[in-house]
Amino acid sequence: MIVDGRQMAEGIYEELAEARRGREIAPRLGLFVVSHDPVIESFVRIKSKAAARLGVEVVRVDLPDGADSQAAIAAVHELSGRVDGVIVQLPLPAQIDTDAVLASVPSQKDVDALNPTIPEYAKIVQAPVALAIEEILKHADVHIEGKRAIVVGAGRLVGTPVAAMLRRRGAHVEIVTLGEGSLDALKDADIIVSGAGSPHLITPDMIEDRVVLIDAGTSESGGKVVGDADPACAQKASVFTPVPGGVGPLAVAMIFKNLFELMRSK
Repeated sequence: MIVDGRQMAEGIYEELAEARRGREIAPRLGLFVVSHDPVIESFVRIKSKAAARLGVEVVRVDLPDGADSQAAIAAVHELSGRVDGVIVQLPLPAQIDTDAVLASVPSQKDVDALNPTIPEYAKIVQAPVALAIEEILKHADVHIEGKRAIVVGAGRLVGTPVAAMLRRRGAHVEIVTLGEGSLDALKDADIIVSGAGSPHLITPDMIEDRVVLIDAGTSESGGKVVGDADPACAQKASVFTPVPGGVGPLAVAMIFKNLFELMRSK
């Protein structure tokens, strides 16, 4: 099965649009950006476009590349007071303390579920990528409990929250980070989730037939957005998510599902 994340996302948007119908007050989503990087801008455009179709007002706050942690934290505090949910667009510049900025997002407005001071079990919503992958596994009728899962990469957006989700669902989880672990472990995996952001890192010879391969890594190669898995892996995997068009569109939809959930929880 090659997963069509765009089609799955449409189902989420239809549910959210129905939930929005008849409500006069538009939800407000805050976007905090410290960069003029074209890749970051592309992510912001995707989120803004999704917001427009749902009648969600986007309030964007930008700081210059040279801004420091104090200015960033102050800006996030101010933005949080004006909106129903906040996204800190990552990555932030190196001089900014990312953990401190994420910790300044109130839990009841933490759309990305990235506040590092709040334990996973205490968060109101879960990370959008983890929710998207959980939905994909459910859609593909993948049984998680007792399976051996390898997560490639331990980043904030993919690896860490996805590993936590898989453990909650009863999988035996190992996290492999580039430079610190061996990808030989992929041969023994029932489920592989990759969020390393390394073009075509995973090749068909590294995986077993019928493995569930969820590619949540994105990077640029030859002017194109590509995933961590060589597309040829789809011929061996029982479930495969392409890049683009797999996890990404569904994760964006989950951002807005989280926003609506945070509003309902007030």
